[in-house]
Amino acid sequence: MTTTQVHRIFIKAGPGAIWDAITKPDFTRHYFYGSRIETTGEPDSPCVYKSDDDAALVDGEVLESDPGHRFVITWRSLYHPPSADEPASRVTWLIEPREGGHCCLTVVHDRLDDSPNTAENVGAAWMFVLSGLKTVVETGEAW
Repeated sequence: MTTTQVHRIFIKAGPGAIWDAITKPDFTRHYFYGSRIETTGEPDSPCVYKSDDDAALVDGEVLESDPGHRFVITWRSLYHPPSADEPASRVTWLIEPREGGHCCLTVVHDRLDDSPNTAENVGAAWMFVLSGLKTVVETGEAW
């Protein structure tokens, strides 16, 4: 059995604005539970979400990076002790432009078969994150 979570949201913004919201720490800290992303965005480079006190909350690596279109990372939930020792899962961010200045943002969190605590912990959290991202991009206000 494959455990895959798929979450979609429509955002009234262009791909560049959404890409920045996903990959820039000044944006993520406003909607991603206060964490800031640290990454160069280059494949095979680290991708870490950190708290204000510089503690690593999520540890990963960039697998793919196509600015404005696709960002794929590995994911280990260090903030959740039951999940911290599980194998890394994968998160794929897909940005698809639509008519009228909108984009469909899809997050696919997969490779969760051997990480049941992670799967349970992140399930509902993704819609909170995506709703916050939408608010930040569309209004400029922190979530």
